[in-house]
Formats: sequence, C-alpha cells, structure tokens
Amino acid sequence: MTVDVYPTRDSVIEKEIKDKVVVVVDVLRATSTIITALYNGCKEVIPVMDIEEAMVMTKNYERDAFLLGGERNAVKIEGFDLSNSPLEYTRDKVEGNTIIFTTTNGTKAIKQAGDAKKVLIGSIINADALCGALLDLDADVAFVCAGTEGRFSLDDIIAVGAIISRLKSKGAQLSLDDLAMVCLYLYESNKSSLHDILKDTYHYKRLLEEGFTDDLKYCLTPNRAPIVPMYKDGVIKNIY
Repeated sequence: MTVDVYPTRDSVIEKEIKDKVVVVVDVLRATSTIITALYNGCKEVIPVMDIEEAMVMTKNYERDAFLLGGERNAVKIEGFDLSNSPLEYTRDKVEGNTIIFTTTNGTKAIKQAGDAKKVLIGSIINADALCGALLDLDADVAFVCAGTEGRFSLDDIIAVGAIISRLKSKGAQLSLDDLAMVCLYLYESNKSSLHDILKDTYHYKRLLEEGFTDDLKYCLTPNRAPIVPMYKDGVIKNIY
C-alpha cells in the first residue's frame, strides 16, 4: 500500500489521486463534525463550497427535513441551524435529517478530492474504524489535509499520522512518501501529549481563543465515533 500525503487541498494533483482511495482530514473541525453527525444518526451530509450554494440547495428539501451547518472563520454562519462544533450535532438534533454543510476549509477539500476512486472522511475520532476500512480496501491511499485558510496545518498532519500508525501496527506493508513519514514520526513521538505539540499552532490557538476548548478535547480523542463515512455523488453517508 503506497501512502501519499498532500499538506493542503491546493496541493492536490487530480490526476495523481484518480485511481487511489483518498482520505480527507480536517481534524479541527469539519471532518470530525461530519463523522459525529453521521454517527448520531443524520441521514446524510451534503458538503458545499459556499454559503450561496447552501441556500440554493435548501430549495430541494422541505424545511423540516434539513439542517444548515457550518462556519466562516470558526464562527457560526448567520441564519444557520448549527455551527462547525461537533458537540452541537447531538442525536436529538440531527437524527434523520439531511445536513447541508459548508466550512472555510474542510468542505472545499472534500470537493477537491471528488474525482478519486473513493473518498473517505477521516479524523482521530474514527481512526481505528478508518484503519480497518483501508485494510479491507487494500488500495493505494492519498491523504488530503484540508489545512487552514490555504496554509499547512500541523493538526491535520498529526491526525494523518494517527491513522498511518494504526495501519503500521496492523502489519500493513506501507510505502510512505516523505510527508507520510513525517506524519508518522510526529504522531508516534507525541501521541501521549497531542495537545502539547499543538498548543502553539495557529489553528489550535485560534479555536482556544474562540472558546472551543471542549471541541479541541473531543476532536483529539481517538475513536469517539467509530464509523467510516464516504463521499460519493455529492453526498456523504456512513458506509461502515
């Protein structure tokens, strides 16, 4: 299994991922939120690029059949039902609903990877389940990190390392590119203190300053939502 890592969505070369299983990672917080919503029984998540597209999409549904979720610059979008905090996506709020979802980084990364062989949604909160799915698929893998505002983000690199570490521990024969090696090393060197290595990073600090301490704890806790969502035909659903 070859493992390549793209540090941001803008670094993705579409022809290189066409025949691979892509795992999109935006650990703080979009992919963690999507996974949580599906784990708590939402019907599907529809990722869209911008607010305008989200509003157009709502015309396809009865008002009691969907929720609008997302953020811009870490803040809930005015008029939306939910923000990008996974802790808001409780079963009593989301079960049975379609969620139309747009974020600053994560949903754009998902759409960017849309032409891949398969597109899975990854985070630390589903690391073990995702590892199992990747072993079952037994295909070459490309991790696409969402990044932050177009820039490299260490939190995504650590999350990718957590998944690669699990593949390694299960005996998978891995051929890692240079960045995948870095992901693995950084995670395995810091897995007992993820908050410490991230505490001075731009994205982590910003979320902390905005009061999302509980989100940070949740998103960096392994296996809180042991499912594997897949993006296909414009929609994300739970497949494992």
